Amino acid sequence: MSIQMIVTDLDCTLLRSDKTLSDDTVRILRQCQAHGIKVVFATARPKRTVIPYFDQVQADAVIAHNGAVIHVGEQTIHHCGIASDIKNDILLSISKDYPEVRLSVEINDILYANFDVTSLWNGIQQRKTDFTDLPDLPAEKIIIRVSSLDEMARYTRYLPENLYLEMNEELGLIMHVDATKHAAVARLADYFHCSLNETVAFGDNFNDVGMVRRCGIGVAVGNALDEVKAAADEICESNDNDGVARWLEANVLSRMAGQNRL
Repeated sequence: MSIQMIVTDLDCTLLRSDKTLSDDTVRILRQCQAHGIKVVFATARPKRTVIPYFDQVQADAVIAHNGAVIHVGEQTIHHCGIASDIKNDILLSISKDYPEVRLSVEINDILYANFDVTSLWNGIQQRKTDFTDLPDLPAEKIIIRVSSLDEMARYTRYLPENLYLEMNEELGLIMHVDATKHAAVARLADYFHCSLNETVAFGDNFNDVGMVRRCGIGVAVGNALDEVKAAADEICESNDNDGVARWLEANVLSRMAGQNRL
């Protein structure tokens, strides 16, 4: 099978534990691009925190906010957010019923929060708010600290049917039902005229399961959750051992080199 598109999660998948890309990873991704293969980052992060990695690799696209937004270069080709009035209702209702709960919301690539977010994300700029003064714009996602299934059930009751709550590293992400990584990958495949069957996806966490299952080859890194490994076709080395790069080198670049020698 030839590979037309590489889609990879960032944190705990492509990035090492110190949040850096190794020189080998950058080199191998660029070599794949030189062969005409698209490289896509798929992350729950906002684009502003992806830019350093984007610049290193010159990725062809970024799936941000877990699939709510798709960026190709400077162009936003898809946005699937939470309607402004619904966003306001959820934030005001939860903060009223649970005033101690830490809440934040991403609106137009700006983070608004009712607490000092540096306790969770060092170096991230925010706008402090009680959610009564938010801009009248849709939100990419609402973020709430969640540590158990019971807490997830508690907050899910505030959501209309077109939103869902997903847990990602003890954070609850409230998003539109159409904002998923696997739906975004399908959109990008159409945009780039690529086949999903000729796409490889790498991931480690719950929000990667859909794209790992849906793509032609789904690969879980060695440090992935068991649920991701169960959904994957293959398992590569861990993120700290450059698992994504090692897999691409062995299964994409080496095979292409072998074909060129024939």
